[in-house]
Amino acid sequence: MKNHLLTALPDAVWRRWLPHLEAVEMPLGQVLYESGSVQNYVYFPTSAIVSLLYLLESGGSAEIAGVGNEGIVGISLFMGGESTPSRAVVLSAGQGYRLRASIMKEEFNRGGPVLHLLLRYTQALLTQMAQTSVCNRHHAVDQQLCRWLLLSIDRLQHNHLVITQELIANTLGVRREGITEAARSLRQAGLISYARGHISVIDRHGLEQRSCECYAVVKRECERLLPARTAT
Repeated sequence: MKNHLLTALPDAVWRRWLPHLEAVEMPLGQVLYESGSVQNYVYFPTSAIVSLLYLLESGGSAEIAGVGNEGIVGISLFMGGESTPSRAVVLSAGQGYRLRASIMKEEFNRGGPVLHLLLRYTQALLTQMAQTSVCNRHHAVDQQLCRWLLLSIDRLQHNHLVITQELIANTLGVRREGITEAARSLRQAGLISYARGHISVIDRHGLEQRSCECYAVVKRECERLLPARTAT
């Protein structure tokens, strides 16, 4: 399995879930759930990236977290909230699996390894949300872009993103001109290349050096809480 949470499932849980896991395509722009709606499934991305967005009454939006092959979309189901004010949209097309809400809640309520694994993941996700908020408030747009690019390619099998600068600007909640200037600066430094709708990371180490501390905090906490082994 290419999703880290599914990989960490104990054998007994895997056998229970296998008949119910559905492989799904996750096309760009697909809305997995809307703000305030009851969620019927949880999703485990494998090659897709899902953006969790907060929408304002004015129509503006900003990403509060991203989910890829490291995690699960739909934590409110097993945390007891049933819905959330955020919106989940596929930002980078790919594949994943989905599982019915009733099966997830039944497994969570059993306690044991799955409960502990999902609570650790939730803590990692909350860290990402908190760090995103701090980053958006205190750091320059080019540092925000570096953080976002690094977190995105960590969830992919390659260093290439199919995404427009306008969509990145909407995701980060900044002006398009700010992203254009930041991307130009990173390209001139030899860190990325881009053409219309395509961005490639050329120098990952250089991008890490250019980024603020927020990327390292999120990555370190994720690795600490979600080690690459079977959940116990």
